[in-house]
Amino acid sequence: MLRVAVLVSGGGTNLQALIDAEQRGENPHGKIELVIASKPGVYALTRAENAGIKGMVVRRKDYSDPSDFDEALLGALKAENIDVIVLAGFLSVLGPDIISAYENRIINVHPALIPAFCGPGMYGLRPHEAALKRGCKVTGATVHFVNEECDGGPIILQKAVEILPEDTPETLQKRVMVEAEWKLLPKALAMVCEELDK
Repeated sequence: MLRVAVLVSGGGTNLQALIDAEQRGENPHGKIELVIASKPGVYALTRAENAGIKGMVVRRKDYSDPSDFDEALLGALKAENIDVIVLAGFLSVLGPDIISAYENRIINVHPALIPAFCGPGMYGLRPHEAALKRGCKVTGATVHFVNEECDGGPIILQKAVEILPEDTPETLQKRVMVEAEWKLLPKALAMVCEELDK
């Protein structure tokens, strides 16, 4: 059974999708043992507590040097013997030390069909705003491995979501979460855990 850490920065809706899938028995090879938030007081930590999962905060602004932040984050992961990391709306970029320590063991969900609307600065509503501005008929979500290129790692799963004529960035964001992100992320985590547990 692989030990999973989920890194979050906000409300934790993707975290909840992972917790729910685990409770339904959909990830027999992995268990969420740790939730790390990038700031205190986020609702994702409440979700972790409600599910009996250890939660903690590692804030980038507490460290003057990015490598010190990476060291603190890596220390927290190693202390809990974490095998797999899920970035579920985590807004801090991971440094090379963490990426190399967890090569092909870090997955991220992105709210667009990579390679469209991805890369530095493309988070939150921005990918949805960009898709609408471009006149796209479909968008979606992508789960990919994390490497040193922002949103550049190998793709694990993708799911398309139709864009409706009346969509706003907010309605589109919600539909992409419900129809794609919340389904893809648990499925991708289960696939990665099964592969690593062989």
